[in-house]
Amino acid sequence: YDKKLSNIVFMGMGEPLLNYKNVLKAIDRISSPDGLGMSPRRITVSTAGVAKQIRQLGDDQVKFKLALSLHAANDLKRHEIMPINDTNNIKALTDALNYFYKQTKNEITLEYILFNNLNDSIKDADDLIKIYRQVPADLVNIIEYNPIALASFEKPEEDKVEAFMNYLEKHKVNAR
Repeated sequence: YDKKLSNIVFMGMGEPLLNYKNVLKAIDRISSPDGLGMSPRRITVSTAGVAKQIRQLGDDQVKFKLALSLHAANDLKRHEIMPINDTNNIKALTDALNYFYKQTKNEITLEYILFNNLNDSIKDADDLIKIYRQVPADLVNIIEYNPIALASFEKPEEDKVEAFMNYLEKHKVNAR
């Protein structure tokens, strides 16, 4: 449509860090002059959280941004919605994110889908703030849940979302 791509996000197509070599090869091609010539800083890889591979990204000195699909800020709740948490718990992920940032200085975003009565309380916001302060995240991306027939999750009421966002803002969390 006569518009240049501004950003690319590797998301919603399977866990990119479990296809590590091919994702890096694709990003290299996208950012090469004979490819799309896009700056790697305009590319984000979103992961459910594979701590070992996040560390590998740091060792490989990648230039793109990283987003972690956190979605719950304590291990019990995160396990309930993300079984990957069994082998990649929050402590392992915060350590890996800190290592990644130390090696690359690349931006990190925490992604957080709000689910009604699961992870949308002020206590959940406090837990999220603690994680935000433990890693060099530049943004918390609050995502609205869109209900689907095969899941029992529900979208929180608008006033609950607003209270959650206001609480984060009050505590100086860069959230949108």
